[in-house]
Amino acid sequence: MNTEPACEHVVAVALDVPSYAKMQSGTATLEVLFDYSVAAATTPGLRILVPFGKQTLIGIVACAGKSEAAPRELRDARAVLDDIAPLSPGWLDLMRFAASYYQRSLGEVAVPALPVLLRRPESYRLGEDGQATSRSMELLRKRVLRLAAESPTTHERAPALNDAQRLAAGEITTALAAGSFAPFLLHGVTGSGKTEVYMAAIADAIGRGQQVLVLVPEINLAPPLERLLRARFGQTSVAALHSGMSDGERAANWIFAHEGHALILVGTRMAALASLPKLGLIVVDEEHDPSFKQQEGLRYSARDLAVVRASLEKIAIVLGSATPSLESWQLARRERYRLLALPERAVATASLPVIECIPTRRMVLEHGFSPRAREAIATSLGRREQVLVFVNRRGYAPVLNCAACGWISDCPRCSAHAVFHKADGLLHCHHCGWQARPPRTCPECGNADLAPLGRGTQRVEESLAASFPDARIGRLDRDASLKRGSAKALLERFHGGDIDILVGTQMLAKGHDFKNLTLVVVLDADSALYSHDFRAPERLFSNLTQVAGRAGRADKPGVVLVQTDFADHPLFAALRRHDFAGFASQLMDERKQAQLPPFTYQAIVRAEARKLADALEFLSHARQIAAELALELPLTVYDAVPMTLFRKAGAERAQLLIESAMRPALQRALPTLFLKLREIKWRGSWHIEVDPLEI
Repeated sequence: MNTEPACEHVVAVALDVPSYAKMQSGTATLEVLFDYSVAAATTPGLRILVPFGKQTLIGIVACAGKSEAAPRELRDARAVLDDIAPLSPGWLDLMRFAASYYQRSLGEVAVPALPVLLRRPESYRLGEDGQATSRSMELLRKRVLRLAAESPTTHERAPALNDAQRLAAGEITTALAAGSFAPFLLHGVTGSGKTEVYMAAIADAIGRGQQVLVLVPEINLAPPLERLLRARFGQTSVAALHSGMSDGERAANWIFAHEGHALILVGTRMAALASLPKLGLIVVDEEHDPSFKQQEGLRYSARDLAVVRASLEKIAIVLGSATPSLESWQLARRERYRLLALPERAVATASLPVIECIPTRRMVLEHGFSPRAREAIATSLGRREQVLVFVNRRGYAPVLNCAACGWISDCPRCSAHAVFHKADGLLHCHHCGWQARPPRTCPECGNADLAPLGRGTQRVEESLAASFPDARIGRLDRDASLKRGSAKALLERFHGGDIDILVGTQMLAKGHDFKNLTLVVVLDADSALYSHDFRAPERLFSNLTQVAGRAGRADKPGVVLVQTDFADHPLFAALRRHDFAGFASQLMDERKQAQLPPFTYQAIVRAEARKLADALEFLSHARQIAAELALELPLTVYDAVPMTLFRKAGAERAQLLIESAMRPALQRALPTLFLKLREIKWRGSWHIEVDPLEI
């Protein structure tokens, strides 16, 4: 028995090291904290410099008190870093929830949530007095001071709200005054003025001295919203957080918000984990967008964590969309969320566009365009109106093809086709980044006549230039926006009328208000209908509704032409009626009958190895463990199967799906599954993903 006194000055530290599980009273839990001795009492939420093995790491003090370990067993912390204010208890509670829910240690969640410059131990130097100093932090402090010294912009007047907007904004501001958890689903048709409802709520929150977090799904949506916020709230400090910023910019803006100076923080999913000590309102724009789900590392949903954060902080949250996710729609139907409706466009002279489906089966298309589409483009250009052509494939052509033997260009490292990009004359894999020059002759039969098959954005742009030589044509996709600021510059040109036809992917489908855009042409709308993914119809309807909503947003009527082989499909019938509620009801009935989300909860164990057989063998052990858990818990355990893209970057992948109609039962099973999987020795890698978006 240990008779040495417990250490008085001890801190439990969260570190970003691989989590491991242990048994406590027969229940598996994740071990998350490491004890260190410190020279004096230390506040939870401070960063701390500690030895870990042969390394020095920066961790976060999770709690302070006494340790059961003997003093000689504890290592001394090297320095407590008090160069920024402590992270708040509310922020730590959010990190604890995320760690528990997504099956990670606290340190694996909390430490990576900090900007990279705040978690680099090598940037600190220890003086003889034991104090840690950092040149990086000195430079960051200067950046923060410059942010604080920025001159206020001109304050723009808010436009008058219509009746539906006033009603929605009034309900939100009433909730803000009550100071309790209040989740809202703002369902408004495209162009209905959801942003102005956000603005009214934001004005009320900052008037109370509270901070506001505004989340958008994509980087290119953040700068225009940031400019609008700065113009509207000229005396209020606004900061941004997204991956398009440098490490220094992100760290300075994070500190600016963390210390309460920035009252409005706008950003992508990473901003959901930012520190905001005076948070009073959260807005999630385009809440349905799958980009809010992180697909590597901590696989979290920023939207879902935002709702949890609002619940923990007892504040209001507004989820806005023209096509809400079925999960949010179901919660609104069950009155867990308050549904706010904006059924009409905000501009009195604007109306929803007319949507026409063009049957293309057995139709001869000219460079992918029907005669009706080509005629409509010519008419719009003749009226000096703008056109958007939507094709959700980047590159020149999806594949190169040999007509003689059927050979198709494939990626040698992935189970996917290699896409031909005419701009650089290379084949590209959009999954692993592999590039190569295309073969001069068919590798299978020697045929020299290799031809592009299908159409990507580059090929569509080329064919439009040939058909409409006087038109000014632009293209916006991931390839065209690689250079920093290029997407912003192109969109500004389109807004300014310097581009007549804009070709693009779903980067153009949401958040943009083009006043002179009257025609949208959608090419290749059917590919999602062939998908095995049960969410594919939901995403297709959302994408088409969003891109259609770019047309006719001002005083000129809009027309949307959708080329499809299945013009009579119920999805397109609902699209023509602008009937999201009817389409969602139909999907809900199908999901309920099949017991799919949102009527069940899912987790996936994914494994990858050099050979698919090895991954499947590992998952067979995982299935056996899960099946044993299912004897005591209401779980459904499926067979392990190869992933759709079973080979990626040379590794072969498989997955095991586990479901339950009860979320607590699934959450109870996962730590035990994690613990037992860690005991299996093999050479591959694996992870557990909770609430997967792709199966």
